Amino acid sequence: MSKLLLKFKSKDSPYGVTRETLKALAAEMDVSETMVVHLAISRFAKEVLPSYEADDGQLTAGDIKRLQKAAEPMLPKGKAINTGRFRILTGIELISESKNPSI
Repeated sequence: MSKLLLKFKSKDSPYGVTRETLKALAAEMDVSETMVVHLAISRFAKEVLPSYEADDGQLTAGDIKRLQKAAEPMLPKGKAINTGRFRILTGIELISESKNPSI
């Protein structure tokens, strides 16, 4: 277990708190002062540090072309006609835009 020296500020600010504030938080939450510090650092870490592994960056134009080519056979074919209540993909399917599936 490692240790950390924590120096308190003389007044509360966005960059630190007084020992009195730490004591008040601990009393309010009915936990130790150490637990308050751990909770605060844990919350700050979730806010600041990424929650996912970094990826390889933006897709290149070649990547996008390969994805488009791979997706092409799965995309619907035909002309879309909007009739208000229904959108019809001519020659393919009828898709109801109503929330009631029986309509």
